[in-house]
Parts: sequence; structure tokens; C-alpha cells
Amino acid sequence: MRPYDIILKKRNGKEHTKEEIEHLIEGYTKENIPDYQLSAWAMAVFFQGMTAHETAYLTTAMAESGDMIDLSKIKGFKVDKHSTGGVGDTTTLVLAPLVAAAGLPVAKMSGRGLGHTGGTIDKLESIPGFNVNLSRDEFIKAVNEKGVAVVGQTGNLTPADKKLYALRDVTATVDSIPLIASSIMSKKIAGGADGIVLDVKTGSGAFMKDAKQAQKLAQSMVDIGKKVGRVTTAVITDMNQPLGKAVGNSLEVKEAIDTLKGNGPSDLRELCLTLGSNMLLNANKANEFAEAYNLLEEILESGKALEKFKEFISAQNGNPEVVNNYDLLPEAEEIIEIKSPETGYISEINALQIGITAMEVGAGRENKEDKINHGVGIVLNKKYGDYVENDETLAYLHLDNPKQKEQAVNKILNSFTISQVKPGEKELIYNIID
Repeated sequence: MRPYDIILKKRNGKEHTKEEIEHLIEGYTKENIPDYQLSAWAMAVFFQGMTAHETAYLTTAMAESGDMIDLSKIKGFKVDKHSTGGVGDTTTLVLAPLVAAAGLPVAKMSGRGLGHTGGTIDKLESIPGFNVNLSRDEFIKAVNEKGVAVVGQTGNLTPADKKLYALRDVTATVDSIPLIASSIMSKKIAGGADGIVLDVKTGSGAFMKDAKQAQKLAQSMVDIGKKVGRVTTAVITDMNQPLGKAVGNSLEVKEAIDTLKGNGPSDLRELCLTLGSNMLLNANKANEFAEAYNLLEEILESGKALEKFKEFISAQNGNPEVVNNYDLLPEAEEIIEIKSPETGYISEINALQIGITAMEVGAGRENKEDKINHGVGIVLNKKYGDYVENDETLAYLHLDNPKQKEQAVNKILNSFTISQVKPGEKELIYNIID
């Protein structure tokens, strides 16, 4: 079997066999097939696409290229959630303890932030002492005893995907639906969960700017899940403004705790309840959405989810006192109020620009080697549809480096569009595919 023939077959729009895809991925992972041939193949896929069967074969081949996490020692139906990335996306910090308090084991491997999207691992490391590097046995023990654990991804998880993604990044083949879907799902399948809920973001702050493309991606990932035997649901959600109000690591931890206390932003609360309800449905913990939603609402309002969050922190060597004392979390040296230059309604917030500005002041990474400043970031005081008076506070910039102040303030101001007419309602949840 020659790579040339496999490339030619896809260039001509024909369907690969399982064996052909396995040969290609194994050969590339073991460096028996060079970059230039995989580049040619990826470009052929970009133009010709892949069938649902091909995409499932590719996903499985990449998942099996490295460690396959065995979660069989964890009791019950294991659930996981994945977000395609956004700004202020704090859902895991609320969702994991919420669902665990409902009796579903949450065994989650998460990544670090890169670019304008934040990483769950970075947020958790804002908590003093929190250990994201549990051994496999410690990870399983934490989930069995506390119902929830979140750790960093292992070094040998889906090495084929890491290599292929790096290649796509420099060959203009990143935005291919089959390649994106297989990349995401290979990591989720290697992670070992029985049920997967996907939060597919769309809008200015998302990777998928176009809602129709987000729908295609969501459907493709659900199809992959079905073909490889994982119960999979995709929820397509809005990212035309930051989720919640906080953008930055310790700031988002505070917002997650506020939400678990019943005081958080309404959109973050609503999204967590929606995603969590689908996780319960996947595990047959409820018969219909309304039943699952009501159950999670009760758990949130009773304080059980907050208690589970404290248990989760303690089990991973973090200080649970952060729940009662936010001063234990990293803080910026200066908080700058950003005032509105006019009166009117917030008709747009550029989520991408807010995310990039937060990254530039240290809350995120432009390159993988960059260090995170856990205390800095942005907190919105006004969101889409809100009325604002002239000189009223639009946002707060949490900053350490005074040299960054002028540019950051201007970028945040320019992220807000103010109009004299109140804009129409925006949907948070566009669609659910199961």
C-alpha cells in the first residue's frame, strides 16, 4: 500500500477504506511517511471532504495512535464535556461538580489555553495548591471517591492528532470539517468516557464563526460518536459575546463559585444547566430534558453543587477556603474602570477582541511557551442589550503592567458598540443534536 495511491484516491474524490486510513496515520506517526505526503493528503481532504465512515476511521486511528485511557475501574456511566473554545468559557468549573452532585462520575482531561480561548487547567491552577497532574490511579480514586476529577492531558494522548494538527496549521488546512471533527473526537474517545456532550461555539469569539458551519461540525462529531459506540450530543451555542462576565483565570474561578452560590451570570447558569441536562440524558439519569433540568436546578439551589466543588478542590490538594475567601486567589495590582463614552444600548461586544486583549495583558498564551498571569483579565459590567449611561462603567481591566494600560483600555472600548435603539433578543442555545 503506497501513500501516493491513497493521496491520488482522495484527490479524485473516492472513499478510503479503513485499512488505507490506518496505514496513512500509522506511517505518519512512526515517521515512515513524510510531511509533504500528508500535506498533500490533507489538502485533498480539504477539497474533497470525507464520508461519515472515513471520518470515523480517521478518528479511531488517531485515538489509537497513543494512550487509550481505561476508565473501567470507575463505577457507573462516565460522562465528559468538550467545548470548541470561546471567551470566558467557565462551564467546566460549574458543570463538573454540578453533574457529579447528581450522581454522575465526571472523569475529565482538559487542556491549557492558547490564543484568545482560555484553558480549564490554567483556571484550576489559579486555586492555591490545586494539582492537575494526578497519576492514573490517583485520578480513578478521586472520581470513585468524590465523583469528579479534572486533570491535564497525558503526553502520549493522540500523538497522531498532535502531528497532523501542527501540519494543518502551516498548510492552510485547519478549517476542514472532517479534520476538525476527527481531531476533537479522537481526544475524547482516547479519554475513555462513555458519554460525551459537545459545546459547539459559533460567533465572533468562536473558531466556527458561521452558524451553518458549526451545525455541520456538530453533526459530524455526533455521527463519529455513534459509529464508535459513544453516546454523543452536541449543543450549538452563541459566542458573539463573552460567556458570563469574567475573562481571565482567577476571575473566572470567582465567577464559577458565584454561579455555584446562585449569584452568577444568567447565561453561564443557563448553559451549564443545559449541558448538564444532556449529560444526565446520555446516562439515562432522566427520561426527558425538563426532568433533568429541574433536578440540576434543585441541586444548584440546595448548595450541593458548591459542596461538591469544595470536595473536588480538596481531593486535588487545592485550598477549598477559596470558596469563602476570594482574597486567596491571585489578584492583579491595579483595577481600571473603563467608562462609556456615550448613552445608549449595548448592541454588540466583540468577543474575539476581548479575548485577544485579555491574552495580551497576560491572561492567555500567544505561544505554547508563554507563562500565564492568573490574576489579570477583564470583567464586563455591561452585556448585550444592557442600557448604559454616559460615563457609566462598561468593564474593569485587571492589570499588572502599566505599560499595557492605554492600548488595552482602547481595545476594550472599541469592542463595545453602543446604539440608540435597543437590539433584539439573542439566542444562547441555537440547536441540540443527539
